[in-house]
Amino acid sequence: MQILGYLVAALTPYNLLLALAGVSLGTIVGALPGLSATMAVAVLVPFTFAMDPASGLIALGAIYTGAIYGGAFAAILVNTPGTPSSIATTFDGYPMARKGDGGLAITLATISSVVGGLVGAISLLLLAPPLARVALAFGPTEYFWLAIFGLTLIASLSVGNTLKGLIGACFGLFLSTIGVAVVGGDVRYTLGMQRFLGGIDLTSAIIGLYCIPVILDLVATPNPHLRAAETGGLRLAEGFRLAWANKLNVLRSSVIGTVIGILPGAGGSIAGLVSYTEARRASKDPDSFGKGNPNGVIATEAANNATVGGGFIPTLVLGIPGTPPDAIILGALLVQGIKIGPALFSAQGAVVDTFIWGLLIATVLMLPAGLLIGRYAFASVVKVPKPLLAATVALLTVIGAFAIHSNVDDVQTMVGLGLISWLLSRYGFAPSPIVLGLVLGQIAEQGFVQTYLIGHASGSLGTMFFGRPISIAIILAALATLLYPLVSQLRARNKAKTEGKAGAVQQGRDTGGVIAAGGFVILGALMLWGTGKASALGAVFPGTIAVAMIGFSLVLGFMLLRRRGAGRAPEAGLGSGTLRRIAIAALLPVWALLLSVTGFLVTSLAAFAVTMVIADYSRTSARTWIIRAIAGAAIVTGFWWIMVHVLLLRVPAGLFL
Repeated sequence: MQILGYLVAALTPYNLLLALAGVSLGTIVGALPGLSATMAVAVLVPFTFAMDPASGLIALGAIYTGAIYGGAFAAILVNTPGTPSSIATTFDGYPMARKGDGGLAITLATISSVVGGLVGAISLLLLAPPLARVALAFGPTEYFWLAIFGLTLIASLSVGNTLKGLIGACFGLFLSTIGVAVVGGDVRYTLGMQRFLGGIDLTSAIIGLYCIPVILDLVATPNPHLRAAETGGLRLAEGFRLAWANKLNVLRSSVIGTVIGILPGAGGSIAGLVSYTEARRASKDPDSFGKGNPNGVIATEAANNATVGGGFIPTLVLGIPGTPPDAIILGALLVQGIKIGPALFSAQGAVVDTFIWGLLIATVLMLPAGLLIGRYAFASVVKVPKPLLAATVALLTVIGAFAIHSNVDDVQTMVGLGLISWLLSRYGFAPSPIVLGLVLGQIAEQGFVQTYLIGHASGSLGTMFFGRPISIAIILAALATLLYPLVSQLRARNKAKTEGKAGAVQQGRDTGGVIAAGGFVILGALMLWGTGKASALGAVFPGTIAVAMIGFSLVLGFMLLRRRGAGRAPEAGLGSGTLRRIAIAALLPVWALLLSVTGFLVTSLAAFAVTMVIADYSRTSARTWIIRAIAGAAIVTGFWWIMVHVLLLRVPAGLFL
């Protein structure tokens, strides 16, 4: 009966309004690349100090869960994860949208997110203390192998390009080692530039690696960005039928997300990948994943929202925040005078249980709020003229990269990584392994170095890495995940040879891939050379990654050289759009460099206009251009005003302001 009393306390009109407003605002923020859940929660925290503790926590939890869900909008509509948790949503969400099923993908993402969020919150309500003990069983060794497991998952999803996926993961790990070492404090790979001392900002990297290739491809053809659904709208009935038909996938992914969510530092990105891989493994048609399979969206979105409730378990019971938003909410709890620990649920159960019920209510409210926002988001993206859409996406990439630290250097780094990502993608190196390497790099390095130190000091290095029960289980899972696609490819080749279709399997020599492999060998050698001045603690992890990168690249180069046939050019799409791609590729660095010279507003207005001109293929009338110019000026000025007067960011004024 007492639990029902807490439910009644959470159902007050004031708390319901906070939950609805929080989840709606969080969804919008999560859908905008760069405006992360962490930023949204951090901005809201000061306002909660004037509220009673339970209401303040409900508002924070609602905006957090809404932001995690909102990342699916950008992933589905523009192939860019709004948050790192939505990386795997791009695999099938964007292909669905390209085929005209974007509304269905948003519906499935909403339903799955709600179910996953409910499973995570219910687990928090009923099972918090026993599940928290699972987190305590994980030491540095287990976290290292968990990070490696995440990398093998993404590599295995690079169907037909497993080696390229592994090389991409190594490149991402290299990017994570730039700056001050997480253990030991060595300064590595900064090229003497102060901007790299803090490392590569994760959000800026994600925006660049995913968004810049999208912008380049947007302007390359006159074709619409997305196809409108012939059946119209969000297709709610079909979405609910599909979700019910795949209820095992929804529940399995929700449980995976909850369990991974209780591991501090693991987060929604690993949960989404694990559940995605499990859904693919259990599917009767695994080859359709990555081409627009609804089960891919279901698995990812159920898992990443389940991590919200799961992540609160170690935060509330152990005082160990699993993610940056959890850490901010933990700080808000402490300011409110709430003591974190195992006795929390008995000593201050009224506040905590009311908050958990509020989180459940906010998750339920996410269904109507998300579907309403999704309806207009999908319709808007489909109907917006391509010149205006391309310019707006480009503006959002610049704003997203800048808004994290109010730093123009982050924008320049974002553009540079984005251009590298586009070049690599032409030869089969997908951005997802690179991003996951960057996401998991610090977790992997910290676990690796700490395990190395303990094992070296105790004289049991091999036992520390390979002798712990949980570690052995994770290693076996990683090996199985890594070997599964290799075995599948081998079977496909043998079957083709048996059926006399060897010619269909044979491919021409990939000259560009050979050059890229050679470039990664050189990069690995430079990494090894760069560790010469570092201490043993600072050199052991990047040195290991360098050796792995060189090894994988040599094997890839050897395999590609063995192929018969003429070398192939980069993938299709470089024809009539070449000059436009070059123009955008030249404009973006200029945009980033001039921000601090001519000011954010003036530079962005000019760059926005130039982007619209580059992306326009039609003979547009003067009246239409006037309307677009007014709309563009309103968009740029509106975002600039929000940055200056709402987010209170230090925006470069330049010469004119």
